[in-house]
Amino acid sequence: MTTQVDSHPHWRLRPAEQVMRLERLGSLHASRLSFCRSLVRQMARENWQITTTRFDLDAQGHGTVIYRLKTPSQLYHGVVFSQALAPEHRSDRVIAEAWDVTFALLEGEVEERLLEHMAANVPLQEAGRQHPRLLVLSRANKSLRNFDGFVEALASGQQPQPDWLTRVGYLYRTTAVYGNGKFGIADYARLRENPDFNRPFSAQMFAVYLLRDFSIQQVEHLARQRDPQQAVALAPALQRYLGIGNATGLGMAPFLINHPQLIQQWVYSRECALASARIQPPSHASRNRLLTLLRRAHRHLQETCTEDAEQTQRNAATVASLADVIGWLERTPTSPALWQDLLTWADSHCELEAQELLNTLLIELYPETIDALENELGCEELLELQPDMKAIELLSLIRERCAWALTYNENDPDQCYWFWYRSAEKEEPRLGVRRQEAGAEKETPLAIGPRIHNAHQRLEAFVERVPQGLVVEFLMAHPEQKEIVRRIQTLATTPYGEIQANLWHRQMKPMHLLRTKLSFFGASRFDPKSDRWVRVTLFQGAPLFSELFDEGGLDDARVDALDDWSFPVQPDANAL
Repeated sequence: MTTQVDSHPHWRLRPAEQVMRLERLGSLHASRLSFCRSLVRQMARENWQITTTRFDLDAQGHGTVIYRLKTPSQLYHGVVFSQALAPEHRSDRVIAEAWDVTFALLEGEVEERLLEHMAANVPLQEAGRQHPRLLVLSRANKSLRNFDGFVEALASGQQPQPDWLTRVGYLYRTTAVYGNGKFGIADYARLRENPDFNRPFSAQMFAVYLLRDFSIQQVEHLARQRDPQQAVALAPALQRYLGIGNATGLGMAPFLINHPQLIQQWVYSRECALASARIQPPSHASRNRLLTLLRRAHRHLQETCTEDAEQTQRNAATVASLADVIGWLERTPTSPALWQDLLTWADSHCELEAQELLNTLLIELYPETIDALENELGCEELLELQPDMKAIELLSLIRERCAWALTYNENDPDQCYWFWYRSAEKEEPRLGVRRQEAGAEKETPLAIGPRIHNAHQRLEAFVERVPQGLVVEFLMAHPEQKEIVRRIQTLATTPYGEIQANLWHRQMKPMHLLRTKLSFFGASRFDPKSDRWVRVTLFQGAPLFSELFDEGGLDDARVDALDDWSFPVQPDANAL
């Protein structure tokens, strides 16, 4: 597995034992390489045209809305179905069977027959018979705290208070965004050669971005229905500050374990971006730009609200660390060693989350050298077994590359506290307490560390008996080790594929797994609702449809200006 950055051996990447610690991965923030950001840049650069071709909502906001997307290469449609939802059926849980809106992104035209089929099946989600031209299938529920307040304010001729979106950054939150062949929709192979959506999760992110516009159109429509004379449109600054929420639980966690080569590409690309940024010569302009970004991120985190006590403490600690970083940079003159000195100081004086936020902002300074990496985030995933490798070589490989896993102690109850399994209801991942909760016999093999430790023990005994033995001989004696041996051999040349943590350990925090993946999606405002599920916001601060399209195309300066939307802050209510 290679990327174009392999031609830069002078880039010093951070070691895997530092980067792949679960606590550090769980401190990541969305960066300019996150999928939301790269999608918006692509839309702007390629002048994607998005129009509403059907807006058929009744006085209660229920009905159908169809969007048309024309890219330089293809035609797509987004279809949204809005329906009444009884309070007793409102739930963010994956086992829900009804939602405020359901929607899909499909390839090509929306013929009437297809629309009828979608109207009968998309609202059913998993229970429906979905069409293979659908690329994405999703659903969402209203944030009732905001939705009704927005409609009431706009209907009375007033703008909603911006702090409503600071507390809860959206009008809708998705509870699942399906792609890649789920429930009969188009398989990922259909997108592999598609220039529009061949990056990881880009089709899913576009569907979420589409929902954001629908939420704006729907509240404005309902305001007009309530008072046609006084109703006003939502102010552009508030439209931009509006995002889409996402409610995510443990269902996201296994992806990080089951796709190690893809995770390697994501982390490797981010680390290459950081390594590239670190060696750029600082200037007065880049120093001042970093100060601007730091102050904005500092304010963004000050404004971030969460009911979770631990996350509140983490945010407060990060805010305090960022204030120290800003102070250090303000009193330190520009020099060739500025970036290296800053990062070295931060690693010694700042909270882990502030360290990674600083890394994120340093990456932001050099788009001309870093943005090409957004095309390196995908890969062909294939774990290959090397049966003719000598067993003693495999043993050395484990000791060299997987030392983190060899500290596992099966006799320590804290180190085998949890077990992972799938629920009978929706086959969703769950956590159970070993020896206290039922279901351990149905455990899924997500804890890679203990599996490597187990393989190492058996391999040691085999090599002692057969010093010149081959891996194939070891596997004939221990066939149950085939999958983990294949994984170890394949990932031997890729440093960032394995999360270096025991996922059975009592101190393991599932939230770190969720945040790792969500940071690459581009999520912000992490708001844990327990240690096993979280609400986040996507696309808050992102440009609007109308800003991304121009008949003559957007020049590079305009694209760069539109791309500056990370860590959004609350608009001034007096300026709306």
